[in-house]
Amino acid sequence: MGDRARTTEPHNSLADDRPEEACGVFGTYAPGQDVSRLTYFGLHALQHRGQESAGIAVADGESTVVFKDMGLVPQVFDESKLAALQGHIAVGHVRYSTTGSTRWENAQPILKVTDSGTLALVHNGNLLNSKALRDEVMTNGHRLRSTSDSELIAEAVAARKGESIESAVAATMGRLHGAYSLLIMTETQLIAVRDPYGVRPLSIGRLGDDDWVVASETCALDIVGAEYERDVRPGELVIVDENGLRSIQAVEPAKPSLCVFEFIYFARPDSQVYGETLYKARMRMGMELAKEAPVHADLVIGLPDSGTPAAIGFARESGIPFGEALIKNRYVGRTFIQPNQSLRELGVRLKLNPLKEVIEGKRLVIVDDSIVRGNTSRQIVGLLKEAGAAEIHIRISSPPVRWPCFYGIDTDNEAQLIAAQQSVEEIGDFIGADSLQYLSFDGLVRATGRERGDFCLACFDGNYPIPLLDEQQMGKLALEREVVKK
Repeated sequence: MGDRARTTEPHNSLADDRPEEACGVFGTYAPGQDVSRLTYFGLHALQHRGQESAGIAVADGESTVVFKDMGLVPQVFDESKLAALQGHIAVGHVRYSTTGSTRWENAQPILKVTDSGTLALVHNGNLLNSKALRDEVMTNGHRLRSTSDSELIAEAVAARKGESIESAVAATMGRLHGAYSLLIMTETQLIAVRDPYGVRPLSIGRLGDDDWVVASETCALDIVGAEYERDVRPGELVIVDENGLRSIQAVEPAKPSLCVFEFIYFARPDSQVYGETLYKARMRMGMELAKEAPVHADLVIGLPDSGTPAAIGFARESGIPFGEALIKNRYVGRTFIQPNQSLRELGVRLKLNPLKEVIEGKRLVIVDDSIVRGNTSRQIVGLLKEAGAAEIHIRISSPPVRWPCFYGIDTDNEAQLIAAQQSVEEIGDFIGADSLQYLSFDGLVRATGRERGDFCLACFDGNYPIPLLDEQQMGKLALEREVVKK
């Protein structure tokens, strides 16, 4: 991953009001298996984490082959392309840009030649010291093909001459400042690493007796039939090769800081995080929300699909019936065919269609996971009012997003966040709701079943676990991103 600019990204009306995360990674060491096909299906399970580009690299002990392109996994790969990717080790990537523009060069895996062979790298996260790393690479006379920080990591590893790949990766981890979950493949090894704060998830699964899979989420393990073993620990370097799996603690672990939005929205509801199935956690968020923000209403609706588990929990706790009143067209997705102006003005109608006979005359509770910019929420309220809703009460299963993220979410500017500019009452007025309430911090943490200290909550409270650069540096970083966007 390692990207943050939204340049020529296709129109996605529902995504406009949610934070977007940056990428999914999948890797496997499985001699005798069809590793390219395993990786294809693993990436399919992770498609929600990135719809901009997809790529797979395979190694057979002597050589490495990669194929990547812009588009969704089934758009990029077909039978002939998978057949050309033969080997016993593979890494794959689906990308959503948060740093670096939308262009083929930023697709992953990134390939680099090192003293000990070729490495293929895939990345989920975002670095804070990418400018310093980029300046160093350029000073040393290396030419960069991409604008992403993922290539900078690969360059830093490749620059360590005369070292084993394990040593080079471990040393590079000590120089990276930010959030990163990485998979690195050589001709003979699969390596997995996670930053010392553990901001982005990374899970290990066993495939049969001797084969291994590593992925951003456990749902990708499930789809290929792998048994979940454990997560890669913060600061850990895991190596899989012909001798099996082993690991070293390459960097001292810091305060546990898993991004809480993995619980709220990013990860699929059938994935497990901290040993918890997220569907159950999101139901509990809805139940907590019903306790904190009760309302007299006739029907509870979840904004499909991410708001549905919390809506079910809200309905159970409140006793208000749960119903379906918005039908989602799941085949719109992210498309490279841009809507014309008249279609663009239809906004959410491209993806959602109201059931008027269900809505008309009803007092509705609409449950969603977050509001970022507010524009899509406003369109949905308008859509429901046109369909005849008597009242519309919005309930959000997380606190207001008031602070930008620098760790791999596409909200790196307070101007993008309506809650940073307006009060809850003002937001409710802007979107046209009869009432608006958010889940509290305490309610959110209770619903996760964990302690508050286990998470990064910076987008809610402004307390950044990984120290940011000073104000001047952050200003330069913001300017850099604006330049990249243009």
